[in-house]
Amino acid sequence: MDSGDAPLAERARTAFLRACRLDVETQKPGNVSVASAGHGMTSAQFVASAGTAAEGLFTPGARVGARILDAVRRTFDAVGCNTNLGIVLLAAPLCAALERFAPHEAVDASRWRAATVRVLAELDIDDARLAYRAIALANPGGLGDAPEQPVHAPPTVTLRAAMTLAAERDSIARQYANGFADIFGAGLDAANALTPATDHRAMLDVFLTFLSAWPDSHIVRKQGAAVAQSVTRDAALHRADWRAAGRNVQSAELDAWDAGLKARGINPGTSADLAVATLFVALVTNAA
Repeated sequence: MDSGDAPLAERARTAFLRACRLDVETQKPGNVSVASAGHGMTSAQFVASAGTAAEGLFTPGARVGARILDAVRRTFDAVGCNTNLGIVLLAAPLCAALERFAPHEAVDASRWRAATVRVLAELDIDDARLAYRAIALANPGGLGDAPEQPVHAPPTVTLRAAMTLAAERDSIARQYANGFADIFGAGLDAANALTPATDHRAMLDVFLTFLSAWPDSHIVRKQGAAVAQSVTRDAALHRADWRAAGRNVQSAELDAWDAGLKARGINPGTSADLAVATLFVALVTNAA
């Protein structure tokens, strides 16, 4: 992506929207894509929700919790369902951190992560309250139904503390606890292993990297740990075969796996959310 003389906020917004388009333009097994609808949703809903969510995520000076709630509300107004809660939860701290850079500054990954860690450290109970309202509105099955700090009760700790309590069972919450280590680490390493680091192959590789590394949190909540672990094992095999075959975006084996997962109602949604956040980072940090 050629950034030219565009301000960082404009470059970041463009990068976010591009990452969201790559999400549905790339046929990732089990996920909704342009080539393959599924789970009662279409790619058009994801594209529409990305555009409207960006209005909330990129509100200048807004708190992280406010960005999350505004983006989720706008999403529901646009498409009437939860297409992007995980993406919004991941993007909000990243967007807030970018405001700590000068308007025309180049951003490298290490400094962006450091700024994100500072944003996470400053999260408060109001951020938790607003994020809880967003999660309750999105109503993702099983998310937030925890014995400690459940989203349907007023929070008594900061948003980061609440996420840390959920970090062992949810990969998005883990990013709040570990300073987005997985996105700026394994995810970005996978994206940057390809040239360019921001194409459909990169999106697929990052998705498979996450799916093969940890049981997908969305699958765990919907189908249980055993199913999620079996998908993780399959992902490791498919990723190795796909890489060995030359990393072509089109793959008959992956297409068959996609159809099989959807026939069983299995959606590796958390791995897709992590991949979108990673490509957002890659697009900004690799900008000319």
